[in-house]
Amino acid sequence: MLALPARAGDPAGPPIPASVRSAPIALLVDLSAGQTLYAHQAERRFRPASMTKAMSALVAFDLIKIGKLDEEAIVVVDPGLAAQWAGKGTTLSLRAGERLPVKRLIEGMITASANDATEVLAHHAAGSRGKWLALMNARASSLSMTDSTFASPSGWPDGGKTQVTARDMVRLARALIEDHPELYRRYFGHPVMTWRGTQLASRNPLAGRFKGADGIKTGHTSEVGYNFLGAAVRDGRRLVLVIGGAPSEATRAAAAQGLAEWGFTAWDSRQLVRKGQVVGRALVQDGSAPAVDLVPLRDWRLTVPHGSTARVTTRIVYRGPLGAPIEAGQVVAGLEVTVPGLPPHDIPLATGQRVTRAGPFDRMVNGLLGLLP
Repeated sequence: MLALPARAGDPAGPPIPASVRSAPIALLVDLSAGQTLYAHQAERRFRPASMTKAMSALVAFDLIKIGKLDEEAIVVVDPGLAAQWAGKGTTLSLRAGERLPVKRLIEGMITASANDATEVLAHHAAGSRGKWLALMNARASSLSMTDSTFASPSGWPDGGKTQVTARDMVRLARALIEDHPELYRRYFGHPVMTWRGTQLASRNPLAGRFKGADGIKTGHTSEVGYNFLGAAVRDGRRLVLVIGGAPSEATRAAAAQGLAEWGFTAWDSRQLVRKGQVVGRALVQDGSAPAVDLVPLRDWRLTVPHGSTARVTTRIVYRGPLGAPIEAGQVVAGLEVTVPGLPPHDIPLATGQRVTRAGPFDRMVNGLLGLLP
């Protein structure tokens, strides 16, 4: 078992800013530590409005990564789509027959929150709106977003068919940031975009206003209120937050800024385990080796209340013994981390090496070893 040095004290979470309490839904997760720092109604389903575009962005990034969508490819705006989405919410006012590269559609979708750009991108990339929605929902399923459903590429009102939870939106944010770091940096976090000689401002309440802010997406309709999926990084710490159903744009901004600042200043962060560090071993059944090293696949930090002197404990949790064969890098266990006064959380642990199925000689050796005291 891995344990941090024993220290006296028993922390509780720091008091949350008053501005955050006005949000019907609020969640703050430290991705660097895998810890939830604050949660209120995090599992409650709600309509995301234009926050939906974060999932469309993830699908686009996935297609770019596998070579099925070219950022430089020229898209000709379909006249039917131009007419259908003219004047519907925020738009780039795309014109029938207009030619522009995929990257401009992505920029318009993310920074300007343009509904027409999102719909044109979906049709170009997938061939139809229905196929794009299938990709969105398949991706949600792959991320275990079990309480979320997407029925619109852009978040335009669809009778409440599109529903998400704050917890699921953090899973989506993690995929954007960790699966596509270069594309994420390229397209997210910009306070404005230039379009036809004018500046279209992002409604992101953190972009250009909060140190380290770099994403992600707002959403609003009169029925659902003001939503925000936000992200910021400082000194190696990555925070993701969700505000849902705020009663006004100003309330959303105050809650988001207050929650993010609280996450960075009211908590201390330190290294817990490093990528590849052996933190324990797991027994292997019928393997060429009796056990396998357990290692994290990336660096993980630990976040505790500022000034905490608490003892932090860890334990390895897995269903064992593991059955051979086992490939290196398989996630087979978790490192459960407990900070007094806070809910425990798990860090994924993977196998450090490959273990093949045991041959007759291996089984004999393992059997003899099992007889030794």
